[in-house]
Amino acid sequence: MCGSSQLRTELKKKLHIKGLKEKIRANTAGCLDACEFGPAMVVYPEQIWYGNVKPEDLDEIIESHLVNDIPVERLKIKDEKFNRDAE
Repeated sequence: MCGSSQLRTELKKKLHIKGLKEKIRANTAGCLDACEFGPAMVVYPEQIWYGNVKPEDLDEIIESHLVNDIPVERLKIKDEKFNRDAE
């Protein structure tokens, strides 16, 4: 997906700056079958899928979801195939 490798690079950088690099990994995946949702990422083990992720969304994902365990609802993919609680 266009921009996804730059997004991962930025995410890895932010995790390193916040001292989370040893606890949280930002890996590249093959096809996630979510192309229609723009750059996508999935957070495990919760299996929360985010779509149309932009660099400016990364701080919110890190602080809200990865640090405080509160998923970012506005970025969640609204499709039951990806998020079981999708509307």
